[in-house]
Amino acid sequence: MDRRAAKLVAVVGAGTSGLAACKHLLARGFRPVVFEAGASMGGLWTRTLASTRLQSPAAGYRFSDFPWPEGADAFPRHEQVVEYLAAYARRFGVDGCVRFRSKVVAAEYVVAGADDAELWAGNGEAFGGDRAGRWRLTVRHADDSQDTTQTYEFDFLVLCIGRFSGVPNVPAFPPGGGPDAFRGRVLHSMDLSNMDDADAAALVRGKRVAVVGSGKSAFDIAAECADANGAELPCTMVCRSPQWLLHDVSVWGRLHVGYLYMNRFAQLMVRKPGAGLASSLLATLLTPLAWLISKLTEAYYKRAIPLREYGMEPELGFAGAIASCKIGMLPEAFYDKVRGGGVVIRRSGKFSFCEDGLVLDGGRVVPADLVILATGFRGDQKLRDMFVSPQVKDIVAGSPGTTVPLYRECVHPRIPQMAVIGYAESLTNIYAIEMMAKWVARFLDGAFRLPSVRRMERSVAEWGAYMRRSGGERFRRSCLGAVNIWYNDELCRDMGCDPRRKKGLLAEWFQPYGAVDYADIQ
Repeated sequence: MDRRAAKLVAVVGAGTSGLAACKHLLARGFRPVVFEAGASMGGLWTRTLASTRLQSPAAGYRFSDFPWPEGADAFPRHEQVVEYLAAYARRFGVDGCVRFRSKVVAAEYVVAGADDAELWAGNGEAFGGDRAGRWRLTVRHADDSQDTTQTYEFDFLVLCIGRFSGVPNVPAFPPGGGPDAFRGRVLHSMDLSNMDDADAAALVRGKRVAVVGSGKSAFDIAAECADANGAELPCTMVCRSPQWLLHDVSVWGRLHVGYLYMNRFAQLMVRKPGAGLASSLLATLLTPLAWLISKLTEAYYKRAIPLREYGMEPELGFAGAIASCKIGMLPEAFYDKVRGGGVVIRRSGKFSFCEDGLVLDGGRVVPADLVILATGFRGDQKLRDMFVSPQVKDIVAGSPGTTVPLYRECVHPRIPQMAVIGYAESLTNIYAIEMMAKWVARFLDGAFRLPSVRRMERSVAEWGAYMRRSGGERFRRSCLGAVNIWYNDELCRDMGCDPRRKKGLLAEWFQPYGAVDYADIQ
């Protein structure tokens, strides 16, 4: 039997990252088993608001070797994304590997008489050599009659569980100021997204709705509420720190922002982790140019979008938003809804509940029948909850003062025979996810070995320092936005591939990079 077919590999999750991981493992001769808790492939895209669309143009949000079908929208609707992912799975035989309605409720690394860290570092191989342990997974299978629980063992575990689902982030409130004080209904955006479209529409219709949040989800929910209720029952959106939400990805009507932030020249202006002193000095010298580009871009969007009129000018500069992934696309005609009275924006640094609604800064009260918290998710807790071992729970997601400690954003230096794909963010997540999947598949196939634990932890520390410097208070999101090309360069060097992917010097330095540039890496 082929050694690859003999190795048992589990993939947890059949969203974008799980499908990519399975596809590239199949291409390397493995036969992975994909456990998916839901009834279909697509991850978050199967549980969204009715109006949800891609935040990236279809041309940028795609797998490198699988184009969108003709006729797809420029910014595809969520059902088009689900069908694209399903077609990708069918094309590469991934659908035959997925076990639906199968939720992994516990993962435990089982090994006799050896230290986990020594196993990972002993030879740098994916499967750990002669002293390897195995991952024991407890899986709850749901069928039409009853739930059953089974235990399986695998030689390698690939977690593709995402970070924007599962465990909602609910703010802490002062005594007497929490949801219990409110006589209306409170739910998290996750709960609304999990509803059928008709049920979600019925829930908000005819109600005074308040949405708390400053990100893309808050804007989408507010826009849907405005469509349902209009100016008669306006939706109040409570924002603490406005973010850059754009109406278009081109500035001055012609220049795609990719030419400003997603090419090699742009990344010369960034102090990249592990790039060395000369690179840092060059980035320092180019700081005035980076500042000018950011200010000109900000000026365009502030003129094109009525941010100042409605008190929604972000404090973070545009370059900082790119580096921290605090950027997105506005719902269609959003500020027309604000202008028409369907959405009312209120800025507040904090909020609490009272009987009639929300209490904002200065004691202002927002009357409401329904409050929706679009306050994000606790991806770190979701990751910890996967494991049985207290030691693994303690180290897998790092600490509040560090990023999640993943070498190459995929491998924990001290947790053997496991990879995580899709935890780090990018401006176009599918682009970064696919490169991670290629790297992990080649690693499992023996194309390269990991360095020592010490070297991996040193690299993790360098990247963590960059994330803290560029990401501000949200550094734990591990955003690759401003350094995605440099990150891919490191993966390419590990895999023995040429990092320079374009033809011609001008194209290499000034054309935006995307997934298609790496299509020949399989």
